[in-house]
Amino acid sequence: MASFVDMDFPVEGILPKKETGAVSFINKYPDFDGRNVLIAILDTGVDPGAPGLQVTSTGEAKIVDLIDATGSGDVDTSTVVEVKDGTVKGLTGRTLQIPGDWKIEDDKVHIGVKNAYDLYPRALKDRVTKERKEKEWDVLTRDAFANACKALEDFEVAHPNCTTQEEKLEKENLQSQIDILTEADKKYNDCGPVYDCIVFYDGDTWRACVDTSEEGDLSSCKVLASYYKEKQYGTLTDDDMLNYSINIYNDGNTLEIVTNAGSHGTHVACIAAGNFPEAPERNGIAPGAQVIGIKIGDTRIGSMETGSALVRAMIKVKEYKCDLINYSYGEASHWPNSGRVCDILSEIVNKHNVIFVSSAGNNGPALSTMGAPGGTTSALIGVGAHVTPQMMAAEYSLREKLPSMHYTWSSRGPTQDGALGVSISAPGGAIASVPNWTLKGCQLMNGTSMSSPNACGSIALVLSGLKANNVDYNPYSVKRALENTAKSVDGVEIFAMGYGLVQVEKCFEHLLANCKSMDCKTEFNINCSGFGRGIYLREPLDLEKPSVIAVSIEPNHYEGLTEKTEKISFCVQFSLTCDASYVQCPSHLELMNCSRTISIKIDSRGLSEGAHYTEVCGYDVTCVEKGPAFRIPITVIVPTRLNDTVGYQMQFKDMSFKPGQIRRHFITVPEGASTAVLRVKSLDKEKSCRMLLHALQLLPQYQFKKFEFEKFVNISDQGETMHAFPVVGDRTVELCIAKWWANIGDVTLDYSITFHGVSCSSNTVVMHGGEGVTRFELRSTLKTEDISPCVTFKTVTQPLRPVENKIKCLMGPRDQLPEGRQIYGLELKYTFNVAKTSEVTPDLSLLSDLLYESEYESQLWMLFDSNKQLLGTGDAYPHQYNVKLDKGDYTVMVQVRHDKKSMLDKLKSVILLIHFKLPSPLNFDLFSTWQAALVSGKKLNSISLKKSDLLPVFAAPLQEDKITVIKTPCQGCYLTGSMTLMKDEPSKKASAIPFKYVMTEAPKKNNKTNGKDKSDKNKNKTKEEEYREALRDLKISWLSKLETEASELLYEELKSTNEDHLPLYVARLQALDAEKEKEKYTPEIIELSNLILSKIDRPSVLAYFGMKTDNSNDASTIKSDKEEKKTQIITSLLKLGLAQSDVILNEWTIEDNDVTVENVDETMLELTKWIDVADAKVLPFSIKHALVHKQYGRALKYSLKLLEDKPSKDLEQKIIELYEKLGWQHCHRHFSNWLLVKYPHGYRPF
Repeated sequence: MASFVDMDFPVEGILPKKETGAVSFINKYPDFDGRNVLIAILDTGVDPGAPGLQVTSTGEAKIVDLIDATGSGDVDTSTVVEVKDGTVKGLTGRTLQIPGDWKIEDDKVHIGVKNAYDLYPRALKDRVTKERKEKEWDVLTRDAFANACKALEDFEVAHPNCTTQEEKLEKENLQSQIDILTEADKKYNDCGPVYDCIVFYDGDTWRACVDTSEEGDLSSCKVLASYYKEKQYGTLTDDDMLNYSINIYNDGNTLEIVTNAGSHGTHVACIAAGNFPEAPERNGIAPGAQVIGIKIGDTRIGSMETGSALVRAMIKVKEYKCDLINYSYGEASHWPNSGRVCDILSEIVNKHNVIFVSSAGNNGPALSTMGAPGGTTSALIGVGAHVTPQMMAAEYSLREKLPSMHYTWSSRGPTQDGALGVSISAPGGAIASVPNWTLKGCQLMNGTSMSSPNACGSIALVLSGLKANNVDYNPYSVKRALENTAKSVDGVEIFAMGYGLVQVEKCFEHLLANCKSMDCKTEFNINCSGFGRGIYLREPLDLEKPSVIAVSIEPNHYEGLTEKTEKISFCVQFSLTCDASYVQCPSHLELMNCSRTISIKIDSRGLSEGAHYTEVCGYDVTCVEKGPAFRIPITVIVPTRLNDTVGYQMQFKDMSFKPGQIRRHFITVPEGASTAVLRVKSLDKEKSCRMLLHALQLLPQYQFKKFEFEKFVNISDQGETMHAFPVVGDRTVELCIAKWWANIGDVTLDYSITFHGVSCSSNTVVMHGGEGVTRFELRSTLKTEDISPCVTFKTVTQPLRPVENKIKCLMGPRDQLPEGRQIYGLELKYTFNVAKTSEVTPDLSLLSDLLYESEYESQLWMLFDSNKQLLGTGDAYPHQYNVKLDKGDYTVMVQVRHDKKSMLDKLKSVILLIHFKLPSPLNFDLFSTWQAALVSGKKLNSISLKKSDLLPVFAAPLQEDKITVIKTPCQGCYLTGSMTLMKDEPSKKASAIPFKYVMTEAPKKNNKTNGKDKSDKNKNKTKEEEYREALRDLKISWLSKLETEASELLYEELKSTNEDHLPLYVARLQALDAEKEKEKYTPEIIELSNLILSKIDRPSVLAYFGMKTDNSNDASTIKSDKEEKKTQIITSLLKLGLAQSDVILNEWTIEDNDVTVENVDETMLELTKWIDVADAKVLPFSIKHALVHKQYGRALKYSLKLLEDKPSKDLEQKIIELYEKLGWQHCHRHFSNWLLVKYPHGYRPF
């Protein structure tokens, strides 16, 4: 038995509040717990049923509104129908019973349809799909399969030797049932429930009901109004436990069903403002605050944020006059602090008094890994993630106590334009509530996604106190107070920490004390010439001599809060200070309401290798104690140059690491280097270690991920790992080796980095197939290298122009910015064909990889098949979204948004790229000589390339046999892949450069026919005879095109002069078969079919095709004639069999011509002499023949085969009926739902 049990659980570490002073602040000011503060949670959506999100500490509703800004929950309810006899027919085809207690104005309702899986987060879809399969499919399929097997066994016992045709068909029928069930089980794919949606106006408000019964029983379903009106929500089903709410727009024409795209948003909301009256230790930071849940993570694209969702969210934030925004999202950006989305986010801060708190990113530990917008946008407060000993014990159950530190992955500053990036930090982990559909009450999550709501909740406490004391504040004064009162932590660098951990009480007191200062409504915009918001010296050229930088400081007074007289009287005297000896700056500055420029000199000579940070701080001389009014951040990176100019290797020996320790090495990459190889070896003899290897280079106007290498590795005791990555010569690379923060124990490592350099005369090789042999050169730039150039293509790209474009005014309050700025949407339509099953990626390349920094609000594409079924969706990051497509025609709809119509006009003809993944990589040959390339001679193999040697490489156009493998249109298309240069791994993959091959027109097919052509038939005919035959054939071709009466008259006319011309009768037969009144024309079809068959000598035709070879002089003419006769026989037998089957199946009566089952069998037996019953042409008759015999297994087998060749909604409906006839109700339900999904009423709205 244990000698001691600690009964005091460290609850303060579950959702940390102590470190920021939030606990002591609420203890001191119980009423300042966030009450009267409204927080907008921009995330994956908030579950109103999750624990802690029902009421505030004062009993008010915790959630004020729930909104889906993405459009993923939208339902088109523009179809209006009238209620008759208490029912309406839904778009699913179900009859919907309208409860008598519903009050519906004018008996008019709007209807729509929604697939439940469109509303499900991915994790929920996976769970429900598994559960539904086990519950609704597996059991019933096993039962049906057992019954089918038993029926076949019983039949085989009763008929051990099937001798009659009837017995053979029955055995085939039973075997077909087994095969169908086996195949259906193998291909099972659940489309999920499909719900009818009804929207109606009750004379007072718009209401909606989702038919979650799937049976039209609306009395069992919940009727909801828009959430903000009644604060009501429903649960889709007891199985999924997915809570939903609704909003109704555009006079009932748009229903917005609000669900979660993930559990992230609920967790975030609970950290910021969760309230547990019965368990206050689990409270969020600000239990008195209210929240608005705005879903910006689009379910269609796996919870990714979109620009349009963010803009809609800002519209709602302004509408509700929110005090705070928490945004725990972000992406890498190519340039900071600009772009349309960033501008709109900044506008809400700079004009509407909203404080915007955002995660800094989880891309550390290397420097300059800030995510946008939180770490890159001046108006936002970027938050880093900290972990404390209490968190380690309560959340992570670590067996040893470690000191406070930042999480290894928390993003670090500075930004590329020199700003610090991280403003403040907060605890970055919590065990908090998650949505009910997860079937968990709470869950541990960590990330700057968690530190942001912790900081946001802390700010809510401050604002609650300020409001209670009627103290004015604005985003500028709050951000400055947060930074000037934050608490630094020993051992944590400023790049990670920002100015320190949030300190709630100190921030509150700072704002109280300085609310009347002259600069309390002012921010100071810093612009450093040649840099941006700070000074960032990183590259070798920056450090060669002292730098003198002109820095402008411009006051920006808060719009709407600052009077003109205040601007006139604004004049502040600043003392400028800097604690770094390598920086010289003026000592004082008097600043009025205009921009002033000062000069700063930085002399980095003599600084040690590594990262150095300092600031020039401006203090108001009248109140130095309030801290800096502005800061000019200065970062200097001093890299090391390699001394080894032979092996180009830098070694680091006996480097010890404690948990969470980071070692940074800044190295000037040798000029000409293209790859680096990192080797890491553990010297520990007892334990393994978990390390994060991170290398980074920065290039102007490229996101940091462009030249980033990141790898988590577990290194065993005395183990070794080796990795390679591309580098750019003569620029600084940061090599960052970090021990994972929670990996207990010390470890000692040896590691080295070795540079290699092989360059190509072009950074991207582009070759045109029409230009003949192409030459490019390779050069070894550092030392002798073993190379083996190899080109592999993986995709073929087809550029498309839009077939349609239109600019729509997006009406409604969701899409109208402040000051009446209406947003417009450009909708572009592209079409393409897939010749063979392929994986494709649509790419609007002009706007790709741009979100926050883009000049356009958003781009979103949706890919539909020919039936308008949505197959895939993607956004600004195309290569995250691949769609597997079968053979067929497809449409891509693209939407781009902006509030200036002129901006959208520029994109009306923008090209969309469709990237087709090749079935297997296509290798492309390279040669060492022009002659070898021309004749496909000896290929280029491995070679040892000496330093500075030049190697010419030649490539010839693709061979015809390789082009034909590519099943896409050739002209205008191009192949994309890469050319690897180095011979051995791991350098081989890292040395790859892009290679593009532009394709020309596809090779012409050989249309020569074997034998005589058609003109041979006419060589002995006069022109008049040729004319009469051509005229006859033209008239025959019109038989199926004319109206019934005209066609009949033309047929009689032709028949009178061409009584023995069989094509005439065949054409008439096909015309009759196309008539809608089948019963009326069936007797003539039967009669005409028999007539054609009687006019053909079938035995002689059969005998011909049974002949091995025909060596006669006119063999080709005979062959052509016999093949024509065979086609006429097959056509006649098919039409005859179909007509006979229709008579029996429809119980039609035909005078003087009784049709029996035996007649149908005889026709089928005759037909099998000429063609296989499973041939695509015969399948319609094979199906009906099986139905005549009530052999539904055979009928279903042939129907499914026909569906593969000629898919159609009517055929699928008939297949569903066959499932019902077989008694397989679970298959009937399953495929009935699929029918609704595969054949929607229109394109899904954006």
